[in-house]
Amino acid sequence: MADHLEASVTLPSEAASVSTARGFVAGTLDAWGLPADTEAADAIRLIVSELATNAVQHTFGQSPTFTVDLVLDRDERLCIGVTDSHPRFPRRLPAAVQQDNGRGMVIIRWLTAERGGRLRVRPTREGGKTVTVELPWTVPTAEPVAGAAAAVLPGELPGR
Repeated sequence: MADHLEASVTLPSEAASVSTARGFVAGTLDAWGLPADTEAADAIRLIVSELATNAVQHTFGQSPTFTVDLVLDRDERLCIGVTDSHPRFPRRLPAAVQQDNGRGMVIIRWLTAERGGRLRVRPTREGGKTVTVELPWTVPTAEPVAGAAAAVLPGELPGR
């Protein structure tokens, strides 16, 4: 694989864009060698879904678009960034509020830590912010098929 791969999409800040962002990420990861049916792909799709949802719901109409960036460095590290133009950083909500919503960043932090990654939030030059999740890049190796190594030639009996 290449030393450095990048992919990016900018979407309108509307609810339908969350699904589009998830699909973009799933397709990109598959093209980069991470099959959609892996735990890692599931975790990454959930992280992107939560970040995109935050970019849509918590910018209060002040960010007409958001951007999802994916960067894969040397088959070692995947960086997922979601940028919007609202200046307020994500924050934890009081427990009473969290009963119905407000758990997105908790989920993102937990998934990031579980996968050995890290989370950063940084301001952009334009006054918005980028939430970045860095994860170790691990593509599962194909499991050997049971009995594949013990091929039997025609006319031979196994074990003889």
